[in-house]
Amino acid sequence: MKRTYYSFLLLLLLSSFSPISVSETSQSEHYYPNKWGVGIGVRVADIPFNTTKETVTDVMPFLEFSNEYFFIEGLEGGVHLYKNDNHQINLYSRFRFADMPFEYQNKAQAQAFDFGFQYQYQGQDWKADVAFMSDSHKRSYGYSRYRTFWENEDWEIEPYAELNWKSSDFNSYYYGVDNFNIGGGVAASVGAIARYHVTSNLYLIGQAGISRLDDAVYDLPIIDSRYQAETFLGFGFFADKKQRQQKRPVSEQSGNFWRIAHGFATPSSLADILLFQAKTDPYNNQMTSAFYGIPLADRVFDAPIDIYFTPGAVFHYGSKVQNESVEGILAVKAFYTFELGPQWRFGAAEGLSYISQLTYVEGSEVERKGYQPSKLLNYLDFSLDVNLGDIFQSSKLKHAWFGYSIHHRSGIFETSSAFGRIKGGSNYQSFYLQWHF
Repeated sequence: MKRTYYSFLLLLLLSSFSPISVSETSQSEHYYPNKWGVGIGVRVADIPFNTTKETVTDVMPFLEFSNEYFFIEGLEGGVHLYKNDNHQINLYSRFRFADMPFEYQNKAQAQAFDFGFQYQYQGQDWKADVAFMSDSHKRSYGYSRYRTFWENEDWEIEPYAELNWKSSDFNSYYYGVDNFNIGGGVAASVGAIARYHVTSNLYLIGQAGISRLDDAVYDLPIIDSRYQAETFLGFGFFADKKQRQQKRPVSEQSGNFWRIAHGFATPSSLADILLFQAKTDPYNNQMTSAFYGIPLADRVFDAPIDIYFTPGAVFHYGSKVQNESVEGILAVKAFYTFELGPQWRFGAAEGLSYISQLTYVEGSEVERKGYQPSKLLNYLDFSLDVNLGDIFQSSKLKHAWFGYSIHHRSGIFETSSAFGRIKGGSNYQSFYLQWHF
């Protein structure tokens, strides 16, 4: 588990680098990227085990972002150790599903982001990659994958073929459920990923695929099907397809930012906080966070909404009921600016949060509801801030904002195996200073 945590922090640290540093070039040479996105969807997969339930359903959020140092594409991502026009060597992570009946997933906690290394070759309209990976207990596996791309004005389609080779330890644990000692094998998958441009920044996304299990797995008495189908359907907000070839400079008001916040835990739900009914944590647990913002867009649906990719790190202070812990976050955040005297902004973020050790306010709720804890959860942030330059009538403070935010971790109401099928999480109310440059 420690290896997973430190690898996540390494990805987080390197993701904060922008492809063009404002300190090295003029602001007019800093351009918005043509690849970014945030979305959510429903995955339905066959259960290969001999059970009365034949399928399992997951709600899965995802992010999309890339620069010269880092990339994240849905449920996989990595840090470029070497990169040119055709070749990449990456420190790599991909989410591994463990498709089993809904009621066993929280107890098993068998799905996770695993880490390893990936080599990728980029052709003109195709990619080929190979990866060597292991889980947190060094059960090794890997894959080789070939993808090609086709698109027209509204559609983007990505057919793929993949071979997955798995060690004996991997097969014995995840398919033999540690009761059968079986050999390794090679499974095969084919399918396609599609994206349809509805309008402006709104897209429908989907995936359909089928996998053939290897002989070692299929011969198990607890497996009743050699083939496993999966589908995914959702929607997301991405860079407008019609604007991707345009180079648009980032405005001075929408540059990179740093945000420093200090927050206080509350046992209240997100709904209670939004209704101004939040209660005080009797143990006064607190946190301090730092977020870095990289501008992605300044308009969504032709409205003046600023979009940022914003990785962050959070330090949770120790108290008499909890130890110190560190939280890492990857998110996409939107801001809407309006004037009511001075300039004000509403903000909302969606992302992923991984914590080294559960805080008291979260751990006590998980224990009370009888769940096994999950360190990886969905992340939401809601904020309201005001421009300090307008408040103090100072041009030196025109890029400074002071605000209030809600820091929220949750499992999306038991709908996602990625978050351990947990209902609940934690909330912090914080105050922050944000500076754009």
